[in-house]
Amino acid sequence: MRQAVESVDGPYLRELLADPRRRIELTGLFNLRDVGGYPVEGGGSVRWRRLFRSDALHQLDPAGVAAVTGLGLRTVVDLRTQPEVDLGPSPVSGRVTHISLLPGDLLGLPLDLAALYRYFVDECGEQIAAAIAELTGDDAMPALVHCTAGKDRTGVVVALVLAVLGVPDDIIAADYAVSAVYLDPARTPTIGQLLAGTGLDDELISALLSSPPQLILDVLDTIRERAGSVDGYLRGHGLPDAALGRLRAALIV
Repeated sequence: MRQAVESVDGPYLRELLADPRRRIELTGLFNLRDVGGYPVEGGGSVRWRRLFRSDALHQLDPAGVAAVTGLGLRTVVDLRTQPEVDLGPSPVSGRVTHISLLPGDLLGLPLDLAALYRYFVDECGEQIAAAIAELTGDDAMPALVHCTAGKDRTGVVVALVLAVLGVPDDIIAADYAVSAVYLDPARTPTIGQLLAGTGLDDELISALLSSPPQLILDVLDTIRERAGSVDGYLRGHGLPDAALGRLRAALIV
């Protein structure tokens, strides 16, 4: 296992937090971010205002709904389970695709992020590839990928997209780590209250809301060890080379 090259206090993370284009602050939405601007190996960068990531949209007020609508989204990939969707239906209309990375009954899932991420890699390859496939249509962009907190399921899918584009791993890890800042229960009381209602203690809540960069680096390492590359992993789960090419063409400038 390699050591993370980026800590939650590292320079990449500080740079991400300082860029005013990165986070879009809306009432009821804690973790809406643009993944544009990242450098790509070999030259170029990720286009701004083409791909967004966020937590669930159901708490948006009318002004927030208008602001999200103003992003011109053509594709929304909702990674939540059906029970989550039923409890918090999205107020944003348009082409919304639901692709759950988790079973409907969440009680059997491990309360450990490393084990959960291994579950994603081992058991959800087809769903991950299907989610990314939604971003590869000729008219797919601008697009939004989200789950409930916008951290774990969204974090894995977005990390693999950025890896396909050629964004360096340390920057992918920093992008992932930003969620812990915006989902801190002390800064976002609603998140803390929601999880406190589950009966989990404060220490476990903090662990579940953390996003240590090493986790996403381990995901990338595991995928490459097993499939040779992130592209190979996605191809092995049904995403053809042509779709990966379209993704790069749409998101790299």
